[in-house]
Amino acid sequence: MRWSNLGWLWLSAGVLLVDQLTKWAASHGLEYARPVSVLPSFNLTLLHNTGAAFSFLSDAGGWQRWFFVLISIAVSALIVVWIARLRVGERWTGAGLALVLGGAIGNLVDRLSYGHVVDFIDLYWGESHWPAFNIADSAITVGVVILLITSLADARGRSEEKADD
Repeated sequence: MRWSNLGWLWLSAGVLLVDQLTKWAASHGLEYARPVSVLPSFNLTLLHNTGAAFSFLSDAGGWQRWFFVLISIAVSALIVVWIARLRVGERWTGAGLALVLGGAIGNLVDRLSYGHVVDFIDLYWGESHWPAFNIADSAITVGVVILLITSLADARGRSEEKADD
Protein backbone atom coordinates (compact mmCIF):
# COMPACT_ATOMS: atom_id res chain seq x y z
CA MET A 1 0.00 0.00 0.00
CA ARG A 2 1.11 3.52 -0.79
CA TRP A 3 -0.24 5.82 1.89
CA SER A 4 0.86 8.82 -0.20
CA ASN A 5 -1.89 7.87 -2.68
CA LEU A 6 -4.48 8.79 -0.09
CA GLY A 7 -3.85 12.40 -1.09
CA TRP A 8 -6.50 11.67 -3.73
CA LEU A 9 -9.01 11.82 -0.89
CA TRP A 10 -8.71 15.63 -1.05
CA LEU A 11 -10.40 15.49 -4.45
CA SER A 12 -13.12 13.29 -2.96
CA ALA A 13 -13.56 15.75 -0.09
CA GLY A 14 -13.84 18.62 -2.58
CA VAL A 15 -16.55 16.79 -4.53
CA LEU A 16 -18.38 16.04 -1.28
CA LEU A 17 -18.21 19.69 -0.17
CA VAL A 18 -19.45 21.13 -3.48
CA ASP A 19 -22.14 18.45 -3.68
CA GLN A 20 -23.49 19.12 -0.20
CA LEU A 21 -23.35 22.91 -0.60
CA THR A 22 -25.27 22.80 -3.89
CA LYS A 23 -27.85 20.38 -2.47
CA TRP A 24 -28.30 22.67 0.54
CA ALA A 25 -28.73 25.68 -1.77
CA ALA A 26 -31.25 23.80 -3.92
CA SER A 27 -33.19 22.57 -0.89
CA HIS A 28 -33.38 26.06 0.60
CA GLY A 29 -33.79 28.09 -2.59
CA LEU A 30 -36.13 26.03 -4.73
CA GLU A 31 -39.72 24.87 -4.32
CA TYR A 32 -40.14 21.11 -4.65
CA ALA A 33 -40.84 19.99 -8.24
CA ARG A 34 -41.17 23.59 -9.52
CA PRO A 35 -38.70 24.17 -12.38
CA VAL A 36 -36.66 27.35 -12.56
CA SER A 37 -35.41 28.01 -16.09
CA VAL A 38 -31.68 28.74 -16.29
CA LEU A 39 -30.91 28.23 -19.98
CA PRO A 40 -32.75 26.64 -22.88
CA SER A 41 -32.89 22.91 -22.09
CA PHE A 42 -31.63 23.46 -18.51
CA ASN A 43 -33.74 23.96 -15.39
CA LEU A 44 -33.08 23.80 -11.70
CA THR A 45 -35.78 21.55 -10.24
CA LEU A 46 -35.69 20.25 -6.67
CA LEU A 47 -36.57 16.54 -6.58
CA HIS A 48 -36.04 13.70 -4.11
CA ASN A 49 -34.87 10.30 -5.34
CA THR A 50 -35.38 7.32 -3.02
CA GLY A 51 -33.90 4.98 -5.62
CA ALA A 52 -30.57 4.73 -7.37
CA ALA A 53 -29.53 6.04 -10.79
CA PHE A 54 -32.51 6.98 -12.97
CA SER A 55 -34.78 6.37 -9.92
CA PHE A 56 -34.09 2.62 -10.05
CA LEU A 57 -36.05 0.94 -7.21
CA SER A 58 -37.56 4.26 -6.09
CA ASP A 59 -40.95 2.60 -5.55
CA ALA A 60 -39.58 -0.40 -3.66
CA GLY A 61 -41.19 0.47 -0.33
CA GLY A 62 -38.27 1.76 1.76
CA TRP A 63 -35.91 -1.21 2.09
CA GLN A 64 -33.83 0.16 -0.81
CA ARG A 65 -32.56 3.02 1.39
CA TRP A 66 -30.56 0.63 3.58
CA PHE A 67 -29.59 -1.54 0.62
CA PHE A 68 -28.03 1.48 -1.12
CA VAL A 69 -26.43 2.65 2.15
CA LEU A 70 -24.70 -0.74 2.53
CA ILE A 71 -23.59 -0.80 -1.10
CA SER A 72 -22.23 2.77 -0.81
CA ILE A 73 -20.25 1.94 2.31
CA ALA A 74 -18.83 -1.26 0.81
CA VAL A 75 -17.91 0.37 -2.51
CA SER A 76 -16.38 3.37 -0.74
CA ALA A 77 -14.19 1.11 1.40
CA LEU A 78 -13.05 -0.83 -1.67
CA ILE A 79 -12.23 2.39 -3.52
CA VAL A 80 -10.10 3.67 -0.62
CA VAL A 81 -8.13 0.39 -0.64
CA TRP A 82 -7.82 0.55 -4.45
CA ILE A 83 -6.50 4.13 -4.26
CA ALA A 84 -3.99 3.11 -1.58
CA ARG A 85 -2.71 0.33 -3.85
CA LEU A 86 -2.25 2.38 -7.01
CA ARG A 87 1.17 2.27 -8.62
CA VAL A 88 3.22 5.38 -9.24
CA GLY A 89 1.98 7.10 -12.38
CA GLU A 90 -1.63 5.94 -12.20
CA ARG A 91 -2.84 9.51 -11.85
CA TRP A 92 -5.89 9.25 -14.07
CA THR A 93 -7.04 6.13 -12.27
CA GLY A 94 -6.58 7.93 -8.95
CA ALA A 95 -8.57 10.92 -10.19
CA GLY A 96 -11.38 8.71 -11.50
CA LEU A 97 -11.59 6.73 -8.29
CA ALA A 98 -11.53 9.90 -6.17
CA LEU A 99 -14.42 11.38 -8.17
CA VAL A 100 -16.49 8.21 -7.80
CA LEU A 101 -15.71 8.08 -4.08
CA GLY A 102 -16.68 11.72 -3.47
CA GLY A 103 -19.94 11.26 -5.36
CA ALA A 104 -20.79 8.01 -3.61
CA ILE A 105 -20.23 9.57 -0.20
CA GLY A 106 -22.24 12.67 -1.19
CA ASN A 107 -25.27 10.56 -2.03
CA LEU A 108 -24.66 8.36 1.03
CA VAL A 109 -24.85 11.44 3.27
CA ASP A 110 -28.24 12.27 1.75
CA ARG A 111 -29.60 8.75 2.22
CA LEU A 112 -28.51 8.66 5.84
CA SER A 113 -29.71 12.21 6.57
CA TYR A 114 -32.97 12.38 4.64
CA GLY A 115 -33.83 8.91 3.37
CA HIS A 116 -33.51 10.15 -0.22
CA VAL A 117 -31.00 11.81 -2.53
CA VAL A 118 -31.49 15.50 -3.36
CA ASP A 119 -31.47 16.08 -7.12
CA PHE A 120 -31.83 19.46 -8.81
CA ILE A 121 -30.16 19.51 -12.26
CA ASP A 122 -32.84 19.08 -14.92
CA LEU A 123 -31.72 18.78 -18.55
CA TYR A 124 -34.29 18.36 -21.30
CA TRP A 125 -34.94 18.57 -25.01
CA GLY A 126 -38.44 19.56 -26.05
CA GLU A 127 -40.72 17.61 -23.72
CA SER A 128 -38.16 14.87 -22.99
CA HIS A 129 -36.39 15.30 -19.63
CA TRP A 130 -33.27 13.45 -18.58
CA PRO A 131 -33.69 12.13 -15.02
CA ALA A 132 -32.76 14.88 -12.56
CA PHE A 133 -29.31 14.56 -11.01
CA ASN A 134 -26.82 16.36 -8.79
CA ILE A 135 -23.09 17.13 -8.46
CA ALA A 136 -22.40 13.74 -6.84
CA ASP A 137 -23.99 11.94 -9.80
CA SER A 138 -21.94 14.08 -12.18
CA ALA A 139 -18.70 13.27 -10.34
CA ILE A 140 -19.52 9.55 -10.39
CA THR A 141 -20.24 9.69 -14.13
CA VAL A 142 -17.05 11.61 -14.97
CA GLY A 143 -15.04 9.29 -12.69
CA VAL A 144 -16.42 6.18 -14.38
CA VAL A 145 -15.68 7.61 -17.84
CA ILE A 146 -12.09 8.33 -16.77
CA LEU A 147 -11.75 4.78 -15.41
CA LEU A 148 -13.14 3.28 -18.63
CA ILE A 149 -10.81 5.35 -20.82
CA THR A 150 -7.73 4.51 -18.72
CA SER A 151 -8.73 0.85 -18.64
CA LEU A 152 -9.10 0.75 -22.42
CA ALA A 153 -5.81 2.61 -22.89
CA ASP A 154 -4.04 0.21 -20.53
CA ALA A 155 -5.51 -2.81 -22.33
CA ARG A 156 -4.43 -1.39 -25.67
CA GLY A 157 -0.92 -0.75 -24.34
CA ARG A 158 -0.66 -4.31 -23.03
CA SER A 159 -1.82 -5.78 -26.34
CA GLU A 160 0.74 -3.66 -28.23
CA GLU A 161 3.48 -4.84 -25.85
CA LYS A 162 2.53 -8.47 -26.49
CA ALA A 163 2.59 -7.86 -30.23
CA ASP A 164 6.11 -6.43 -29.93
CA ASP A 165 7.33 -9.54 -28.03
